[in-house]
Amino acid sequence: MKHRRKLWGALILLAGLHGVVLFAGFFAPYSSSAQDRELPFAPPTRAHFFDIRGKFHAHPFVYGLKDDPKNFGAYETDFAQVYPLQFFVQGSRYRIAGMFYSRLHLFGVGSPGRIFVMGSDGYGRDQFTRFLYGGQISLAAGLIAAAFSVVLGIIIGALAGFYGGWIDDVLMRGGDLFMALPWLYLLFAVRAALPLHIAEWQVFLLLVAVIGLIGWVRPARLIRGVVLSAKERNFVVAARAFGASDAYLLRRHILPQTYGIVLTQMTLLIPQYILAEVTLTFLGLGVGEPMPSWGSLLSSLQQYYVLSSYWWMFVPALLLIPVFLAYYLAADALQERLKTVPL
Repeated sequence: MKHRRKLWGALILLAGLHGVVLFAGFFAPYSSSAQDRELPFAPPTRAHFFDIRGKFHAHPFVYGLKDDPKNFGAYETDFAQVYPLQFFVQGSRYRIAGMFYSRLHLFGVGSPGRIFVMGSDGYGRDQFTRFLYGGQISLAAGLIAAAFSVVLGIIIGALAGFYGGWIDDVLMRGGDLFMALPWLYLLFAVRAALPLHIAEWQVFLLLVAVIGLIGWVRPARLIRGVVLSAKERNFVVAARAFGASDAYLLRRHILPQTYGIVLTQMTLLIPQYILAEVTLTFLGLGVGEPMPSWGSLLSSLQQYYVLSSYWWMFVPALLLIPVFLAYYLAADALQERLKTVPL
């Protein structure tokens, strides 16, 4: 029961995270490309219930910002500008799940006020908004690349384990070769060979394909081990004796025994591939501006003055930790469940 509660807790947390990211336009107060050049590197906005005179307000509000005359590039609170925090407001147009248009946002403040939950970047863009929209790119990259790796692992592992012999030798030695290749340098070479200006979706597909190709070896070896054991079981031998085809044996009797490993490998690979996408985009090999991703949000940290002056630019990196922990918690719960109840 303990591992079941742990699994459900992780799944609920992951479902909530992916739901917020999927409907980023509703939860984000602004468009991901909206800029306010008068407020670069603005600090996170604080919501207040007590005004400067100590009077309590049942409805939260935020103060405006103005330049700090004593510190260049810094801000101070403008107590003369008060903007009530509003919920379910009309704002910039966005697409819901890429299909329907809407202007309804969960929260916002009236113009010319601005609310920066996680501060703003060097162009005055809301970091919270870009974090949510960036999650659509980074999470999609992790999910697609992990699915690609696992599908390859299922095909190659099943063929190697079921047929054995020279097929097994060729496929497994090919896996050793894939693990030995310097994929980062290969990606550098492929990107250098491509035109400088290519569509962002092409860069995304290239990134996903390379990341997915790197990780198929481990699931393939695990699935090969299960197939080697499963093909010798009595019911499989009996089905073969009755004339069942290889495809039928794999589909009906053998591959269903690998589903637990497939689910566990997916939950382990997704955070690894998200981190790979973040790292590669941080290095300039992923999707570029103005399309946001979690890697591009962190790219400004390459500049020393950002590192030393604007602590809130680290917040997107810190928020990745619970994302990874939720996936690893789900993987751990799945492994515990596999030990007790076969999936």
